[in-house]
Amino acid sequence: MDLLLTTGTSASPSAATGGQTGPVTLVALYPGPALRLDSALAIAEANAEAEDMMDSDPRWLPDLRGWLTASSVAPGLRSVPVESLRGIMIVEWAGVPLPDGGFLLLGRDDTLERQLRHTLTESRRRYKDLVEVSSDFAWETGPDGTFVFVSHKGALGYPADALIGRDPRSLALEEAEDLPMPFDCRRPVDQTELWLKSADGTPACIVASALPLFGQQGDWIGARGVCRDVTDQVLRSNELARIRNRERLLGHIVHTLRDRLDAAEALAVAATETARALSADGCRIYRAEEGSGEGDRVALSLVAEFGAELPEVGTALLDRIANGEGLVADRLGDIQLIGERTEYRQAVNGALLVWRAGDSEPWDDDDRQLMSGVADHIGIAHAHLAYQERLRRLSERDGLTGLFNRRTFFERLEESISRPDSGPSALLYVDLDNFKAVNDLHGHQQGDTVLKAIGTLLTTGVRPGDLPGRLGGDEFVLWLGRTDEAKARVVAERLLKGMRELAHLSASPEKPLGLSIGIAVHIPGRGETVRELTDRADAAMYDAKKSGKGHYALAPAYRAVPEVSSSDVPAAEPAP
Repeated sequence: MDLLLTTGTSASPSAATGGQTGPVTLVALYPGPALRLDSALAIAEANAEAEDMMDSDPRWLPDLRGWLTASSVAPGLRSVPVESLRGIMIVEWAGVPLPDGGFLLLGRDDTLERQLRHTLTESRRRYKDLVEVSSDFAWETGPDGTFVFVSHKGALGYPADALIGRDPRSLALEEAEDLPMPFDCRRPVDQTELWLKSADGTPACIVASALPLFGQQGDWIGARGVCRDVTDQVLRSNELARIRNRERLLGHIVHTLRDRLDAAEALAVAATETARALSADGCRIYRAEEGSGEGDRVALSLVAEFGAELPEVGTALLDRIANGEGLVADRLGDIQLIGERTEYRQAVNGALLVWRAGDSEPWDDDDRQLMSGVADHIGIAHAHLAYQERLRRLSERDGLTGLFNRRTFFERLEESISRPDSGPSALLYVDLDNFKAVNDLHGHQQGDTVLKAIGTLLTTGVRPGDLPGRLGGDEFVLWLGRTDEAKARVVAERLLKGMRELAHLSASPEKPLGLSIGIAVHIPGRGETVRELTDRADAAMYDAKKSGKGHYALAPAYRAVPEVSSSDVPAAEPAP
């Protein structure tokens, strides 16, 4: 393209320029793209930058011509996109009318500025969108400390308009009114936690970050920041902490129950640990009595206790705990207590009771849940204790009659006669008469019925220190502690009389059931062993049988056999 360009500062006008040295010089020297159009809007002059733009993308020039044609007065400014080697650039053109009807066009690269403005606009829009969708709320306070701006969603259940002009301290909880707050901070605040009042009066936990605002003279003119309502997170965290603490306490009590081999000892320790875990003044553990619960009422007996003395607990309260549903809370004088029944496989087997002084903190949900957890495991411990007792009975008792078996009887007898202060006692050796005939004629089932009846007869009327036992077959024993010869005879007579009431179990009238009883009185301090005592009673029993059965006989008093020394033994006669 042949265009006349002037690049110098010559004062003599050329024919091509028509004496207009000003515009020509301006087009040539202008630092950006420049054009001069004639009255027909054809290019009269263009500098190098404008020529480069036309070479790269000639589409922008018709846009400018259309703009100039449509302008009836000074056209002003016009921005057009131009495709260049650097990409799309935005050129802002200023149109100046010339006396000959043409136009002087001066361009300026507006790409960077537009990008910056666009970026700023997008940044503001992005910030606005983020604030609007965020759970955080932005705020600003003025020199008087009141809110002058709150993001449009408002905060703490208040609409934004209700907070504007309000003193933030009016939102503080009563106990925190005098504490520093981020809304009037004099130095930056980062992630500080505070509790405020929501619109409905409930406490709300807020995490705030803020910056102070200062005027040109350094005077404080307010603060600006953001707050985030973290009440739900804090409550969940606190609840999780309470659950973990409850699990830790419950785990400790459970380990206490499991680590003790003896279930009764474990219950005693569990009472102590339960009271401590619940910050209680005391704890009682009750157990359902054997055979209880078959009717409408479960009878309870105390098996473990810890802590301060508790007034007498009536059966009415224990019945409410054992026979009711869920946890029972009550007051006993100035004492507040809670109780819950214990179960195993949906069967009530006891109760748990804890108490505090009346001026202590009331029971809360954590206490109640921990109480329920402990009660569940106490129920298992009760079942374990019952199982241990059943095993102990199986190992100590005769399976048919319930009497002590041979091993246990002699172990207990050994312990009894080893006490020097036990006083005179008696061992009754009892053997059934004509029992074999019952088995032979009526079978072993009838024989078992007889043996069970004898077991009942021996245990009827016995005292806590007495030991009834079955040695095997139809042989029985009865140890009567602190019993002299006269009392032993009375017991023997009672047994013989009771046996006559079992005559209907006999094999036949010709072979009536009976008892042969041998009595051996034991005097402590004479050195008699269990074996010697048993042999005396056994021998007396055979004496009773020899007298015609159905009788008792008294063994002679024990006489220690003197030890024979070697000097008392006569010398052997020499062999013939």
